[in-house]
Amino acid sequence: MKRILISISLLGLFATAAVAQPPAAWKSYTVKGEAFSVIFPTVPAMATTKEFVDRFGKRHRQRSLGAYADGVVYTVSCSLNPKQELLEDFIEQEIFTHSTFDRTSEKDLKRNGFNGKQYFAPDKVPGTVQIFSTGNSIYRFQAFGASLDDARVQQYFSSIVLGKNASGIEVTDGFGVPYESEPKAQTEANNAAPVVGGQVERRAVIVMKPNPAYTEQARQSRTSGTVVLRVLFSSDGSVGNIRAITELPNGLTDSAIEAVKKVKFVPAMKDGKFVSMWMQLEYNFNIY
Repeated sequence: MKRILISISLLGLFATAAVAQPPAAWKSYTVKGEAFSVIFPTVPAMATTKEFVDRFGKRHRQRSLGAYADGVVYTVSCSLNPKQELLEDFIEQEIFTHSTFDRTSEKDLKRNGFNGKQYFAPDKVPGTVQIFSTGNSIYRFQAFGASLDDARVQQYFSSIVLGKNASGIEVTDGFGVPYESEPKAQTEANNAAPVVGGQVERRAVIVMKPNPAYTEQARQSRTSGTVVLRVLFSSDGSVGNIRAITELPNGLTDSAIEAVKKVKFVPAMKDGKFVSMWMQLEYNFNIY
């Protein structure tokens, strides 16, 4: 079996503040075939891919959902667990290897009879993760942009339902529906004059960045290389004005663009407000 590696490197981060709204109108969402439901402020973006997992020696399905609202990103990552990997082993490999969550903040959780763990990220942008194993799957719920004592974050995590009783609006792969809270005129003004990296107090923080799919045509042609995209990371949490600086054939440029449209991030900040900034992303496609 050929192994495909798709890596993402950030060449620059760049992107206003919104007034927090009560989450009373949020709805519960789920995914067909998954054993969870949770509330989101709007229809979340979703990406399903197959990625090579070193410790299993094969490609496994990975799924991520995410939505942004008022300075906070909410995500769910779904990982198959066919070998019944221990939750602690998963956390060691996937959480502490690839993130800055604090080990000492660990807290044991229990939800619908399933065991879980909670951790905090001690970064400039506060983050909380709760991870649960349901046996055949491991679910990672995250909120970045506000601390756990924020009412919105509390309601998000308290809405988690695991197991056969999970129900909600079914989500399929797609870009989701943007959450509108910032006045349109304000967003347009910010986008018309985006700031540069050296002018911000805090750069944009990417929370969800799905990998692009490697197309069958590219696989057959053994196409590899790099796609570089320039993207405007808006003050309202959306991405736009996507421009391909370096392209690849056989659908790989389009695949990278599709992945960028699902990125979820906490916008950059200047003078206490969220601001729009340009961001350059590089997607490396290698087949071997």
